[in-house]
Amino acid sequence: MKNIELFKKVGSFAENKDIDRDVRIEEIIPAIENSQNVIIDFNNIDAVTQSFIHALISDLIRRYGNEVLDKISFKSCNKNVQKIIMIVTDYMQEGA
Repeated sequence: MKNIELFKKVGSFAENKDIDRDVRIEEIIPAIENSQNVIIDFNNIDAVTQSFIHALISDLIRRYGNEVLDKISFKSCNKNVQKIIMIVTDYMQEGA
């Protein structure tokens, strides 16, 4: 199980796609390829941009298919963060 605490990396407003890319490449992809489940912890994050979430998970869905979402959990999300995650995952699943 790989636990990723985003607040330590992005602060309370997650918008930086460069940091996002690094998290995806250096932490999420290696965990998925090693058959680990991933917890992305949004504790203390007040808001995220849609482009941040898109950059975080869209490549994963394209690369591994919709099934990759079974290996990823989104933890401690407020209602706004939940809504954006749902928008992005729904959009990506329609296109996959």
